[in-house]
Amino acid sequence: MIAEIVVFLFTTLIAYFLYSYKKFHFHFKERGVKYLPGIPIFGNVLKSTILKKHIWEDIDVVYKAFPDEKYVGFIEAITPIILIRDPELIKTITVKDFDHFTDHRAFFPEEIEPLFGGSIFMMKGDRWRDMRTTLSPAFTGSKMRHMMPFMLEISENIVNYLKDHQTKDIDVGEVMRRYTNDVIASTGFGLQVNSLKDKDNEFYKTGQNIFTFTFMQRFWMFFLAVFPELSKKIGVKIFPEETTKFFENLVLRTMEYREKNNVERPDMIQLLMEASKGTLKHTTENIENDVGFATTEEILKPQGKVREWTQNELVGQVFLFFIAGFESSASVMVMCIHELALNYDIQEKLYQEIKEFKKRNSKLTHDNVIELKYLDSVLNETFRKWSPALVMDRVCIKPYDLPPPREGGKPYRVNPGDIIYNMVNSIHMDPKYYSQPDMFDPDRFSDENKHKIQPFTFMPFGMGPRNCIGSRFALLELKVILYDLVSNFKILKCAKTTDPIVLLPKDFNIKAKDGTWVKLEARN
Repeated sequence: MIAEIVVFLFTTLIAYFLYSYKKFHFHFKERGVKYLPGIPIFGNVLKSTILKKHIWEDIDVVYKAFPDEKYVGFIEAITPIILIRDPELIKTITVKDFDHFTDHRAFFPEEIEPLFGGSIFMMKGDRWRDMRTTLSPAFTGSKMRHMMPFMLEISENIVNYLKDHQTKDIDVGEVMRRYTNDVIASTGFGLQVNSLKDKDNEFYKTGQNIFTFTFMQRFWMFFLAVFPELSKKIGVKIFPEETTKFFENLVLRTMEYREKNNVERPDMIQLLMEASKGTLKHTTENIENDVGFATTEEILKPQGKVREWTQNELVGQVFLFFIAGFESSASVMVMCIHELALNYDIQEKLYQEIKEFKKRNSKLTHDNVIELKYLDSVLNETFRKWSPALVMDRVCIKPYDLPPPREGGKPYRVNPGDIIYNMVNSIHMDPKYYSQPDMFDPDRFSDENKHKIQPFTFMPFGMGPRNCIGSRFALLELKVILYDLVSNFKILKCAKTTDPIVLLPKDFNIKAKDGTWVKLEARN
């Protein structure tokens, strides 16, 4: 009897997947949208699902298949998605007609993952808008100025550690993830941690649990994507409960202690405590003297009374701050160091700029970091070639007609609930916008050349009102450690340094297959 039930359920699932497979192909074909036929169950993401390719590489195959289309069809498992290829159309969707596409896709619904699902990244509609205007004062240049000393202190810890380990091949991934971990611990949670001295500290170990996906986590993520409502009913969990409880308890205990003892510290918990009381004020910032070319501008302005937030809602924002600041920033820095090891002439040009900078300045500060123009260009080129963003996903909230995908085509109706992906990495690597895109060339972003970059073809922090709120923080964090590393060391290839760089086919994170290994040599 049990065997018959299992066979029936299995047959039903196969029939459902085959039906969905045919339905989506017919859906795109009937509406005149070009697409690549997928594989039943997997759609266009078979190779990344079985860890043969990175997810971006699966997406990029579809992007490249139709070079003259403004948008194309993409099938993610059994979900139909429109890939937007045209920069002007991306501008229209993310800025001009933003009110049709205000929401992100609910990768982790709040019912399943309360902390991440309740973060500003997953919030929708007016709730998102209110949280965005509440938090935006926490990420201004004036607030980042107060956080920068913490970054400098942690960067010094990294340099001191590396000076004692120059004879060894360095696993850059581990070192940079410990750096971003310690920066988040300090600027986000008010903790002083040195993860290179205390390698098994609880904060680092607990954080690692979030990004080390087991087979069962991968299975439940796939299950959630295919059966979202059923996942909610059976209580699917992606992150280990003890991990999320650790961060939740840490934030609430810290808030309680500071409130009781009148303790203030210029970090994210302090700013959120001020936000919850409505005392975090908006200030006018000078965008012209910001921390880098990639900095995003805050578009939304506060309207009326600030919404009151519960402590649990604020905990979700600190949790997101950790997730976004830990892995994304680390991956950019790792890929930057990898490129500098492969392109020693670029590294030396950067070192010469830093030497000249030191003649004019006694130390690196928030106010003078913008003088390091080539350092900014090096990071921008890393963001172009190895952006962690991949795509800017949006969910339609009210009907919208896309223009025809090509001359002679017909408009495409996007209905509420439909998903679109505004392309990021594929546009960054398109020779139509960047000549020889595989070449690492920071001069693309020099003062002489950056005006040639077509709008909406460089989007490492997104675009429009829903851009990344933490761009200034990320840029400062990266500039501090890159400045210190190149000041103190020559970054050299070793036997384990891969050339060319091939992506590790795992998760959404940008990592080099076989890791990033270098040898460091102290500068005189």
